[in-house]
Amino acid sequence: MTATAKNATKKPQEGRKASGLGLDSIGDLSGLLDHAEAATGGFGPLMLDIELIDEDPHQPREADNPGFSPESLNELAATIRLRGVKTPISVRDNTDAPGRFLLNHGARRTRASKIAGKTQIPAFVDNDYLDDDQVIENLQRDGLTPREIANHIGRKLAQGQKKGDIAKNLGKSAAFVTQHVTLLDLPEPIAEAFNTGRVKDVTVINELVTAYKKKPEEVTGWLADEDQEITRGSVKLLREFLDDKARDPNTIDAFSGKTDAENEDGEQGPSGSDAKEKKEAKEPDPDKLKKAIVQVDHYGRPARLILSKRPSEIGLAWFKYEDDGMEFEAAITEAKLVAIVEG
Repeated sequence: MTATAKNATKKPQEGRKASGLGLDSIGDLSGLLDHAEAATGGFGPLMLDIELIDEDPHQPREADNPGFSPESLNELAATIRLRGVKTPISVRDNTDAPGRFLLNHGARRTRASKIAGKTQIPAFVDNDYLDDDQVIENLQRDGLTPREIANHIGRKLAQGQKKGDIAKNLGKSAAFVTQHVTLLDLPEPIAEAFNTGRVKDVTVINELVTAYKKKPEEVTGWLADEDQEITRGSVKLLREFLDDKARDPNTIDAFSGKTDAENEDGEQGPSGSDAKEKKEAKEPDPDKLKKAIVQVDHYGRPARLILSKRPSEIGLAWFKYEDDGMEFEAAITEAKLVAIVEG
């Protein structure tokens, strides 16, 4: 048994007679201190060897819980590497394996600490445990709201910190920081929808802001309908509608060689043997890419440049992560060019 394990199971000393100070009724003070130490592992958390800690087989979070996803655990591990575990976990004695412990609370912190290469973790020993406690702890935990996160990021920016450094300190991606910064200066109709709780999804808000910059009157009118449901799907349809509405009918299609108006009129190009001869006569140019895919690295994550989406301003571009497919707008300088391949 390691020293930390011995400390966790330390028994209180036998009470000793008090000297004549009128304290006989409460016993020996050192005994009281030892009782507190046995109950809590001391006046502060213990540093337990992670290898002595087993996860509760009846833990309410299942394997597919988002909190256990590789992305979520790696983000937490990055923070632990940088700052350590700030909130101790809670464990109890493992009665089936003397000298070992079962987790009460802190499965994510424990898993992320292993990923971060830590061998010990701060912990409190609490043997007064019910299996309801884990569910209660998760049900009653209130996370920060998007507005609270945005305000924190805003304060850091005001102090002169860069977005990349803020993202690193929070253990989040630069896209996460950029999306929350948008909340600090929302257009009035979107701010009203956000402040009244009609929309809480940060991604949806960023999509609305992008659409508003192109078509403010249309987006304002769309939001004015109080019965309009604001979801990722509905906002996607709105943006597609606005993009189609904004398309110039005289724009020449890169594939057909015709304008939209010509295609709508139903004019047909060469057909039959003439079309076949023209197709065979045109040899493909080996030096040209049919469809170029620009692969980039965005703060350690593989992504690709979305060439078909117009950025909201010069210096920005739209990207798509390869691992989870999330689309986001960020500064071009945040991405490192990796390769240009044929799609």
